[in-house]
Amino acid sequence: MTDRILDFLRRTRPEGPCLVVDLDVVRDNYLAFERAMPDSRIFYAVKANPAPEILHLLAGLGSNFDCASVQEVDMALVAGASPDRISFGNTIKKERDIAAAFARGVRLFAVDCEAEVDKVARQAPGARVFCRILCEGEGAEWALSRKFGCDPAMAVDVLDHAHRAGLVAYGVSFHVGSQQKNPHAWDAALASAAEIFRILSDRGIELKMVNLGGGFATRYLEAIPGEGEYGQAINDAIRSHFGNRLPETIIEPGRGMVGNAGVIKSEVILISQKAEGDIRWVYLDIGKFNGLAETMDEAIRYPILSHRDGEATPCVLAGPTCDSVDVMYEKKPYPLPVNLEIGDELLIAGTGAYTTTYSSIAFNGFPPLQSYVI
Repeated sequence: MTDRILDFLRRTRPEGPCLVVDLDVVRDNYLAFERAMPDSRIFYAVKANPAPEILHLLAGLGSNFDCASVQEVDMALVAGASPDRISFGNTIKKERDIAAAFARGVRLFAVDCEAEVDKVARQAPGARVFCRILCEGEGAEWALSRKFGCDPAMAVDVLDHAHRAGLVAYGVSFHVGSQQKNPHAWDAALASAAEIFRILSDRGIELKMVNLGGGFATRYLEAIPGEGEYGQAINDAIRSHFGNRLPETIIEPGRGMVGNAGVIKSEVILISQKAEGDIRWVYLDIGKFNGLAETMDEAIRYPILSHRDGEATPCVLAGPTCDSVDVMYEKKPYPLPVNLEIGDELLIAGTGAYTTTYSSIAFNGFPPLQSYVI
């Protein structure tokens, strides 16, 4: 929550729910990552928030970009990134999309199985590929799933297959889980990566790069490590497992780059009870389908601010749509002021990442979440 955001809301009084992102915070976050991990190239995860203003700022600062689709590749190019600063980091790609990215000059692709390698070999001959491996996500709000990545032992064969198919077997990637609050979570994955490097070296294939992925946390209600703490732990683990033969490394911050730069303005549209003496239900003009999808399973608990002072009591917090799953906090009700009234504005902090991109186009007819970048 910055004075610039508060001043913008006071001056403009935007109608309806909206996200406001402060570019000064994004800039500070980028520079903090640079200081914490000076030997790693930064590939911003475009999916976190693809606002053109954010991409343009980061491109000007020298950032690279992790893209999940041809559309995101085009966004990065329009923002000023050259193709050599773009990674097609999705392991699940249509063959024609691989060809389209290759035609645009992209030469770095993620894979996690031999079938994906074959697609890249056909459509992007000579490209560099890195294989994503499965790893534990203990300590993360979301450990992620088995949808992406393969067993580390299988990655050896995947990269060997890429080499024999005429591609450049370039490296290994992993993701230690979203909103990872344990700076040491990278250690075990780096141990696996180093073993893959050693086995392939014995086969005459010299890998070059480790993609350390994302997972860097942003501040919600609980304290989190700073960029420096992450950097120290990760760099120590790299040296521990790779010794003097240090690989190239890249990081893919998304949430950690933009999460704390954004605030959503919302409005209370109803306060009610289901039975006499029951807990209050507070309904907002924004919910899971309008940008707050990450409240699913109540995984992310956003800081919520009200101008009302005084005593607070637990409330069930729900969205406006005609869908019974549109409830953000019920298993663990959220404390809100007793004197909260219909029509009051609430500010939801830490919402710069994964809000506009998760907002539906027109579910129940509601428009997508409006975004302002200042």
